[in-house]
Amino acid sequence: MSAVAHLELVFSRPETTLSVTRGAARLMMDMGYAPLLEVCLPNGRRADVMAIGRKGDIVICEVKSGVEDYRVDRKWHEYGPFCDAFFFAVAPEFPQPILPDEPGLIVADGFGGAVVRDAPVIGLAPARRKALTLAFARLGAMRTLRD
Repeated sequence: MSAVAHLELVFSRPETTLSVTRGAARLMMDMGYAPLLEVCLPNGRRADVMAIGRKGDIVICEVKSGVEDYRVDRKWHEYGPFCDAFFFAVAPEFPQPILPDEPGLIVADGFGGAVVRDAPVIGLAPARRKALTLAFARLGAMRTLRD
């Protein structure tokens, strides 16, 4: 009698967060964006992934590592004033129906990702775009010399 072993990979929350963040950032690069991770916003919130496109458009991805992470975190509305488009980024096994319909949706793992639902595009005011772009550029430049 042969036994068939069932192997199920279970990732911890930090591993899932890292994997989804990496995949979302790689997807942003594939889409022509320049991403930075862990970007502090003027309102004190921290964007998991913030990316700037070739034409200066700004995208924010909020990574959700699991259902509990989503349920306890209700700050996602506070990212909208600082981007042209907002996405949730989740792992493939995340139960997508519990997420709201308004934001875009990215499914990602450590190797890349896919846009499952486009984000509505809301244009930033020119003065805010300029301030965010300058802050983004300065942060990126400082990080290159940090290590």
